[in-house]
Amino acid sequence: MDEKVLEAQKWVNETYGGVPGYQRCAEDGRTGWNTMWSLTMGLQHELGISPVVANFGPSTLAAVQALGEIGFGWNKNSNIVRIIQHALFCKGYWGANGYGEYGAVTTEAVKKIRRDMGLPDGGSGTSGGQVTAKIFKALLTMDAYILLGGGREKVVEIQRWLNGTYWTRENYFIGPCDGHFSRDVQQALMKALQYEMGVPDPNGNFGPGTKEALRRHPQSVGSTGPVTRLFHAACIFNEPVPGTSGVAFRDEYTSETEYFIKKFQAFSAIPETGTGDFTTWAQLLVSTGDPDRPVNSCDTRFTITPSRARALYQAGYRAVGRYLDEHPEGTLDKEIKPGELQTIFEAGLRCFPIWQYNARQLEDFTYSSGYQHGLKAHERGEHYGFNQGTVIYFAVDYDATDPEITSNIVPYFLGVQGALKSRGSKYLPGVYGSRNVCSRVSSEAFVSSAFVSGMSWGFSGNLGFPLPLNWAFNQIKEFQFHNGDDVFDLDRVAHRPGADFGVDSVNRNTTPVDEFLEYLNQVYDLAVEYDSSRASKLTLEWLRYPKYNDFQWRNIFEPVDEGFINKCRNAGLKTAPNYNYQDPSFGVEVHVDHLCATANAYLLKGAGNRAGITLGDLGGWCGDLITFYGEWVRDEAENKDGYKYAMERLAKTNVTTTFMLRDLIEDMDGHHIGMAVRDGKNVVTEFENLLNGNGHLSRVDRFFTERYGTMTDANNAAIACLTGAPANPVDAAKYAGARKILVEQQSGRWIDPITITPDDLEAFCRGYADTLNALRGMESRRRSALNEE
Repeated sequence: MDEKVLEAQKWVNETYGGVPGYQRCAEDGRTGWNTMWSLTMGLQHELGISPVVANFGPSTLAAVQALGEIGFGWNKNSNIVRIIQHALFCKGYWGANGYGEYGAVTTEAVKKIRRDMGLPDGGSGTSGGQVTAKIFKALLTMDAYILLGGGREKVVEIQRWLNGTYWTRENYFIGPCDGHFSRDVQQALMKALQYEMGVPDPNGNFGPGTKEALRRHPQSVGSTGPVTRLFHAACIFNEPVPGTSGVAFRDEYTSETEYFIKKFQAFSAIPETGTGDFTTWAQLLVSTGDPDRPVNSCDTRFTITPSRARALYQAGYRAVGRYLDEHPEGTLDKEIKPGELQTIFEAGLRCFPIWQYNARQLEDFTYSSGYQHGLKAHERGEHYGFNQGTVIYFAVDYDATDPEITSNIVPYFLGVQGALKSRGSKYLPGVYGSRNVCSRVSSEAFVSSAFVSGMSWGFSGNLGFPLPLNWAFNQIKEFQFHNGDDVFDLDRVAHRPGADFGVDSVNRNTTPVDEFLEYLNQVYDLAVEYDSSRASKLTLEWLRYPKYNDFQWRNIFEPVDEGFINKCRNAGLKTAPNYNYQDPSFGVEVHVDHLCATANAYLLKGAGNRAGITLGDLGGWCGDLITFYGEWVRDEAENKDGYKYAMERLAKTNVTTTFMLRDLIEDMDGHHIGMAVRDGKNVVTEFENLLNGNGHLSRVDRFFTERYGTMTDANNAAIACLTGAPANPVDAAKYAGARKILVEQQSGRWIDPITITPDDLEAFCRGYADTLNALRGMESRRRSALNEE
């Protein structure tokens, strides 16, 4: 609780409580929208505006402008000065030693916030620090003007530059400088572009005039000036982009910009020109991108007849989204019809199934409804014969806000996960919704594939959010498709190459892991021929080769048997990355070489018990946690809260880190396989039980129980991973040396975990333990459901 904020709340309620229309704010000492609204209504009363409303709109702005600049010595209305001072306190600035007089303390506070906004402070001594109408409006928002947790310094630099460059323009209003890309920042960027390109009456919308202006301002190597600088701002707002470290905020289009843009274009599934053409501008600025660009996917509620299927194929489409079912009260007749899937496949099209029962308001989403929908979707999927591993996209067909995603949407998808896992994870959940919905559901409900409702460009969940890293489909335009006299509604959908692309058949008896298991058997048979007494160990060596056979790995563990490696080469075997497979529980791509390197490490060095650690752990979860720690200390200036950092980034599907969900799966499965082989079991049998049996359905609980046992031990083991060492002195020296190298590789310097404040380090490590526990919770809900059934 902040005493100065509490004082502001009490004063504004006491002073204006009797004003018609006034809304009292909570007297809790916490700055919130209700406090700022109350101060705004107090200001309106002082200006003679009636009725007062919780909105600093045009009439309020005009009335404040009529007052002129408010600065040192201004004494026309002491309550207006006091509202400024209270607003400053609410924003964290020391606004005054006493209230009602605009003195030196208030002047200095305003100077400070003006500089934080990116504005000139207005002068020196008592001649600066004036409050203009636009600054007054900014004071009465919840916007912050300093870097907030999770924000980025590069974004703060852009936000301040935008404010400082355009704040005097008529239609531009001062925006936040908190390091976060948001709807307001997106609007500020659009207005800035409109000013620079000469678009009449800038309004922040992506309308016809703006589109035409962007076509006249392509960007390429050698381009310079304000528009080029704004192009770089748009690039930064769309980071991270896989395969790049980002771009600088500059006014020259360099070869580094070209490299970034090619990566961005590849990630966005638009032509890789390396230039800022209109399609690239549009993709950077709005969720639809260029809605008329060529795409190869679509979705519709209408039945795909043979004639429609042929017409869609001829129009360039290769995949179509169709609905598994319709709500019993529905009247759209949108579910897949008998024989329709075969019609789709025979025309050369694929199909990605969609689930939507209403899904248009908050009340449609609860854990219970998600569980029931998951069960029903599984039943309908089997009814149509969809193959194991098919992704079903569950729809969130409205603009869910952040609080609603927390309270209802994520629990709904946890329910879906629980239901599908209770049926053996034959089908995998995907999410359809805004960019924010897709990103948060992917992170917090461990969903591997996203179908973005990009054509809803006005959704708050699309404005100010980049494409999620795990997007598979992006719906960009609804239109009427003409097939002769047959006209029906169709949505144009972009597809990201390499991501889920639906299915091209049904009723297939194979699984996504069959090819890997066949390959595994081939390697094992060669190992038996070479040396049957070491067949499982040799199999793991080939499967980790060549990536996990460098000098560092050989020094810590041991080199591969070169004779067996040559035998595999001579047999024409490809290396393991050619057989990466889709995990049967989570749908992420499992990297076989990393999994088997982890298993090999545990086979050679064993696993720690409870809070103890070994070199075997270094080859698995410890190595990944150390590199993730390196990322945290690299980002610490922008992400001081280690627990929050871990919970938002560790073991996710849509956040690029060195410890993603697939890494954790590989660590857990590697622990199981390696320790089983160490106990004399057969590597092929263990993999088959894991992937084709039920092993993957209980992997998290098994790993947690066998490796740690309790949450306390899991947390302490993570701390030991970062600060401790194995008991054996030789192993301890190897471990410490490897830890230092891994941290330096990620952070650029050695930050010894021992130097981190113990409470901060414990909180970071608790994020690892709680992430494991969240995944265990999904499994336990599945087991509970099975017991109830």
